[in-house]
Amino acid sequence: MGLLEIILIGIGLAMDAFAVSICKGLAMHQMDWKKASIIAIYFGGFQALMPLIGYGLGMGFEDKITSIDHWIAFGLLCFIGVNMIKEACEYKREEQDDSIGVKSMIILALATSIDALAIGITFAFFNVNIFLAVSIIGILTFLISIMGVKIGNVFGDKYETKAEIIGGTILILLGIKILLEHLGILVL
Repeated sequence: MGLLEIILIGIGLAMDAFAVSICKGLAMHQMDWKKASIIAIYFGGFQALMPLIGYGLGMGFEDKITSIDHWIAFGLLCFIGVNMIKEACEYKREEQDDSIGVKSMIILALATSIDALAIGITFAFFNVNIFLAVSIIGILTFLISIMGVKIGNVFGDKYETKAEIIGGTILILLGIKILLEHLGILVL
């Protein structure tokens, strides 16, 4: 798995955090960069931590499933992607809350980064440089979350659904690419 794929996975994973960041920005009467930075630190930190945990879990049973790892990666990426698209298409108007309390932020950061745990397992199958991958994912999520707060504060919830659909589509396409490469159908 190359640098471009890791960056695309990072962008795809960050879309849930982006959508929640938009909601946080929407709830702010005036842009608060300190709050935006705290939100981004939570989301970026959890998005970096979860693949690291998943990688550790994946390394524990990598040798037992190497022959089907591409199918597992395909299944996990597609499952996560389809769920993101499905959630984006369901109407949900959440209570707007710009609070950044520890308890609520940990819950939001955990909820938006659960998918990254599964990605970490996938990284173990492909011997990805995990420290590079989690750094890229964490930094991208941090930056995208800051942008989400600002966009939410300026434009409202116009982009929330589109962001989740794009993120889900990226993950599905990467899953298909991994499967096709391992089946010898696609050579890049």
